[in-house]
Amino acid sequence: MTDQTPSAPTPPPLPPQSAAEAARAADPDDTGVPTVAGEASDVGKGFFSALFDLSFRTFITRRLAGVFYFVGLVAIAIGFIVYFVGGIISAVSVMWLNVGAGVTGLIATIIIVPVVTFLAIILLRFIIEAVVALIAIAENTERTAQHTRR
Repeated sequence: MTDQTPSAPTPPPLPPQSAAEAARAADPDDTGVPTVAGEASDVGKGFFSALFDLSFRTFITRRLAGVFYFVGLVAIAIGFIVYFVGGIISAVSVMWLNVGAGVTGLIATIIIVPVVTFLAIILLRFIIEAVVALIAIAENTERTAQHTRR
């Protein structure tokens, strides 16, 4: 018998460049910002050209999500003020005829209007996030399709 000790397996050969170098080779500016693909005339297309893009290749929803959310919050705040003040005025006016109904209306206004307002804010945020997520999925799917066509 020969005295042979098992030798450790040899590791596979290393690639010619590291993963970081390969990533930089794919994206020379290494900023994480996607480069413009297409014609040179596409560079600098802004909001208004995207707004009137009849092929719907450029999405503007993600750019306007904050504006939609702000406008929605303002509308909800106006609705809160109108219903809260109107409910209190209505409850106080009913108190002259029926005290129990007026107090019940006042308590209902103080409880229900803020709860409904809070739920409206949650619903608004949920809808805007869902739309932005769908647009992000569409953009990522388009980007994936462009990379697989090569």
